[in-house]
Amino acid sequence: MEDIMTKRLDLRVDFAFKSLFGTHGNESILAAFLNAALRLPEEKKITTVHLLDPHFNKEYQEDKRSILDVHAQLEDGTRINIEIQLNNKHDMEKRTLYYWSKMYSSQMKEGMDYGELCQTITINIVNFRYLSHINHYHSVFQLYEREEKLLLTDMLEIHFMELPKLLIKWRRKEVDPREDQLVRWLLLLEASEDEEITQVLEEIAMQEDQVLKKAIDEWERVSQDPEVLLAYEARRKALLDEKSALKRAESRGEEKGRKETIKNMALGMIQKGIDNQTISDLTGLTQEEINNLRHQ
Repeated sequence: MEDIMTKRLDLRVDFAFKSLFGTHGNESILAAFLNAALRLPEEKKITTVHLLDPHFNKEYQEDKRSILDVHAQLEDGTRINIEIQLNNKHDMEKRTLYYWSKMYSSQMKEGMDYGELCQTITINIVNFRYLSHINHYHSVFQLYEREEKLLLTDMLEIHFMELPKLLIKWRRKEVDPREDQLVRWLLLLEASEDEEITQVLEEIAMQEDQVLKKAIDEWERVSQDPEVLLAYEARRKALLDEKSALKRAESRGEEKGRKETIKNMALGMIQKGIDNQTISDLTGLTQEEINNLRHQ
């Protein structure tokens, strides 16, 4: 327990992220992050943000993962869902659309006009490369007409923030947390594992960013709270178990693919009249396996 107490929580763990950004009393921290993430002009800066109950929709009660998302509402009614993911479960886009649709539709009350529905934004912070075909660490998706690139509506907005891409840009000095507030907030999530990042952010906090200073102080405080630490360690263990399960599933999938490839090779050789011994030498299949393929 002593080692845990001397180290700050890893903010990439969803429980820790929510403890800092999604807890009552820390609304100013969340507002600062959202202002940076949404790139809002000065006249539209968020000043007030209201945290929503994660069980705002009945279907969510059966989805324990969503409880660790940060749900918020802005003064103009805009709904925002922030999800942080350590492991790639290869279902991000479908789950994102599902959660977005639940947040959007949950606004509708009896007798309400469709025109009263407000913009709904999903922000996904992922600790893996997700959009491999682009180099940007921050991507924003909306509904556009395919040919004319005409925006249909701003009601849907989905963000992906890929931490590995940001770290590469940071190491290459292509981004500067002193100049870009989103960079500093996202680097904060990596700071528990990087002393250089921690030092730079602490300097910025002391010199110019009071909200960042509040965030670092609060991060330090929750990292020493015994109750928070117990829940955090349980969640971190669950995520590590999930990562191991995903790796095992991927390995099984790779092995199945390898066997399928060998089988197809053997079938091709059989069709060409190649003898069993040669097929066995080239593929590693037994005589029995090859004979079974001949009788398919």
